[in-house]
Amino acid sequence: QVQLVESGGGLVQTGDSLRLSCATSGRTFSSYVTGWFRQAPGKEREFVAAIRWNDGNTYYADSVKGRFTISRDNAKNTVYLQMNSLEPEDTAIYYCAARNYSGAYGYPSPRGYAYWGQGTQVTVSS
Repeated sequence: QVQLVESGGGLVQTGDSLRLSCATSGRTFSSYVTGWFRQAPGKEREFVAAIRWNDGNTYYADSVKGRFTISRDNAKNTVYLQMNSLEPEDTAIYYCAARNYSGAYGYPSPRGYAYWGQGTQVTVSS
């Protein structure tokens, strides 16, 4: 069983920063990918960023490149999402998810992820 627990969400103003954390437990993640997704009211869940545990390769949605940074702490089994220059359009529930390297879907597709956290709310006021 795999558990993912997000934290760090909150209410901020335009231009502020937040750091989200995703603590993972239950099994080793040396061959896994952890991704961040977000879902705003009335919209589909969308890819934000992903990181591979063994080599640290990262992947980003165009909408967050240059503003968000995904990283991992292997010793703590935790993945972080540093979000800078936040905009009202970033308001959503943010979810972390985990999957194996291989699969039928690319890293940006939520369909490829087998494990999901409960989500954390991020609200950016204008």
